[in-house]
Amino acid sequence: MTVREKALELLGTGETVEGAKLARELGVSRNAVWKVMNSLRRNGYEIEAVTNRGYRLLSVPDRLSETEIRRWLTADIIGRELEIHDRLDSTNNRAKTLAAGGVPHGLTVIADSQSGGRGRLGRSFFSPEHSGIYLTVILRPDCAPERANLLTSLAAVAAARAVEKVSDADVKIKWVNDLYLNDKKICGILTEAGFGMEAGRLEYAVTGIGINTGKMTFPPDLQETATSIGNETGVLPDRNRLIAEVLNELDALYGDLENGAFLAESRKRSNVIGRTVTVIEGGRQYPARALEIDDQGRLVIRTETGIRRLNYGEVSLKLGDRSTAQ
Repeated sequence: MTVREKALELLGTGETVEGAKLARELGVSRNAVWKVMNSLRRNGYEIEAVTNRGYRLLSVPDRLSETEIRRWLTADIIGRELEIHDRLDSTNNRAKTLAAGGVPHGLTVIADSQSGGRGRLGRSFFSPEHSGIYLTVILRPDCAPERANLLTSLAAVAAARAVEKVSDADVKIKWVNDLYLNDKKICGILTEAGFGMEAGRLEYAVTGIGINTGKMTFPPDLQETATSIGNETGVLPDRNRLIAEVLNELDALYGDLENGAFLAESRKRSNVIGRTVTVIEGGRQYPARALEIDDQGRLVIRTETGIRRLNYGEVSLKLGDRSTAQ
């Protein structure tokens, strides 16, 4: 840990810290402490100096910072290696390149904005600068491929928990990969896999998570369906903390990939179960009743022809219908 990082850790409580204590803990002179404080101020940190009392951290800059992320990071593995960019075409694209090159499990790619962010079914994901968190985690699951299919459900639960830690929000999950606040989407998740050509086994998965955080104006085609934490709660969460909390929750849940214990929470948070949906499969659409999410993470639906279990595809909510499934 650098002197700057240690200083921020000491100031992180929000309390005034004596200059002498800072010097002692950092192993530097009082004059060096003063220089560190000035360096932090030049980088956007608001630090109050109180004569004969010390220094107090008032606010941190709204920019992505490895130092700030690590202030909140408690994960053992996931997120312990970070790669942060101002702008990428897609964090998933960058992560797939790194994963194919053999980087370790848990390495996380983060960008402040994306020029070609992607969602499911080839859709674009709106990713303007300073307005959200866009990250992709490289995972190397040691499990059967069908259990790896649960990674998106696991990530949705992790992201929902993280959002609730940093905001006054009640987050719902629309099967299988979207988070909702007040019946509008705030988050999309995209998991892609890489398979070995010879062995035909899963070599890696990359799970991308995009969460809208700022007070945002969306393009016309998204205004009816998309929103952000800031728009819905009036509060702008600390993006660095939110990134760390997502990684912490992913790390905590990852051990349950085999047993699927997180599916109970996925069901509880579902805004699909018990509602009429439109199922989209390829070029076909048809109405159905969402009944439950099974132990393989599949959506169980009732159609005119009987019960079906969806492994993939998409459902579109008819938001006015909240009656209970029969």
